[in-house]
Amino acid sequence: MEPNKVQSEGGLNVTLTIRLLMHGKEVGSIIGKKGETVKKMREESGARINISEGNCPERIVTITGPTDAIFKAFAMIAYKFEEDIVNAMSNSPATSKPPVTLRLVVPASQCGSLIGKGGSKIKEMRESTGAQVQVAGDMLPNSTERAVTISGTPEAIIQCVKQICVVMLEAYTIQGQYAIPHPDLTKLHQLAMQQTPFTPLGQTSPAFPGLDANPPASTHELSIPNDLIGCIIGRQGTKINEIRQMSGAQIKIANAMEGSAERQITITGTPANISLAQYLINARFRDVAAMWNDPSSMTTS
Repeated sequence: MEPNKVQSEGGLNVTLTIRLLMHGKEVGSIIGKKGETVKKMREESGARINISEGNCPERIVTITGPTDAIFKAFAMIAYKFEEDIVNAMSNSPATSKPPVTLRLVVPASQCGSLIGKGGSKIKEMRESTGAQVQVAGDMLPNSTERAVTISGTPEAIIQCVKQICVVMLEAYTIQGQYAIPHPDLTKLHQLAMQQTPFTPLGQTSPAFPGLDANPPASTHELSIPNDLIGCIIGRQGTKINEIRQMSGAQIKIANAMEGSAERQITITGTPANISLAQYLINARFRDVAAMWNDPSSMTTS
């Protein structure tokens, strides 16, 4: 596709990343036996589907690809969830079928565009698709993003996701064939904005190859108590590697200093990478705290 060439249908043919929050049971359904379901979804949709690892109650499913690939992936997920509902109902006395529900993770800065002036856009989405759409009033913990919950039939959900993608794309600056959201996560992003005209946000992974205007790398330091460092590193480094992979940031943990009760963590990357790494580190603390408060949920993580 030529740079800046715009499709008349379905918005812009650009690489887009959409993230979903899912419970463990939902993730299991998407992965399928021996990973067969997710493999089929990847092959048939053409989208990249990445699932965060770990034993946390909530996992992030990242779907990346051209808009049409994203719609196919969402359709397959929505129909799979409907199939699960039908199967669950065959073993229960319930007569009315509950709707399929998906939770998107959307930057708070774009939620205003989704809601529209006086709620006009979200009302239009509900009426034109038949889906229920709710934008969370509060941001997700330690994050600048909100959960957007969509409920309805798979068909209604797919139409709704299409409209949300168009709104998100309209909020982006197009450079070549890539959609790059304007930075707005923290003051760090404003700083990066002053130095470069475009800053890719979200995951600066191979989803955005060929960007010439990458923001300068920043460095952020955290101090973590010695007795909590293990839960960030994980068994044989699994957790820290997962955080590195998901955030795209470089994360270095200093050696223990004699007489110090804390270890220094240095996070290097784009402001977006750093924000995501911090969010994932904080999420890890919450998961561990939840396990301590509820010993019955203890798992070896």
